[in-house]
Amino acid sequence: MSVIRSLRRAAGMTQTELAKAGGTSQPTIAAYEAATKSPTVGTLERLARGVGLEAHVSFHPPLTREDRRSLAIHAAIALKLQSDPGPVLQQARQTLARMRAVASPDAQPIREWEVLLARPLPALLEILLDPSPWARELRHVTPFAGVLSAAERRQALAVFAAAERGARRP
Repeated sequence: MSVIRSLRRAAGMTQTELAKAGGTSQPTIAAYEAATKSPTVGTLERLARGVGLEAHVSFHPPLTREDRRSLAIHAAIALKLQSDPGPVLQQARQTLARMRAVASPDAQPIREWEVLLARPLPALLEILLDPSPWARELRHVTPFAGVLSAAERRQALAVFAAAERGARRP
């Protein structure tokens, strides 16, 4: 997931609005989001300041293929969650209740998901799309299993596979 798209979604803005706030153009924001152009650290800082945030650079181990696959599935879940949050959240809460019933009482990921599912939608979307090690581990115990239909899951995996093939090209 593009860091610029994550920033824009966290700010609840359109590409045009983020471009104006950050002193650039909408086509430039689109290019950043499509990964056809890469912003400098200075640009990231300026865009973040434009929406009232701070940018911080951090270093993490690279995403494994499984991490990238999970992120692709959760990106599809995030889109479904954005378009119809009520039923998706209800299903996730029901799944979490079933997980709680069979988990040990001190299962940390379960407790964390309980907190996250109570947070506002933008905060939840951020976690679903976060590539950080903490979010990667959290997605291994996702309450969103079963939210996507078989066709939606196949489509997300096809997009993932195409992106993986494209990433391997010289």
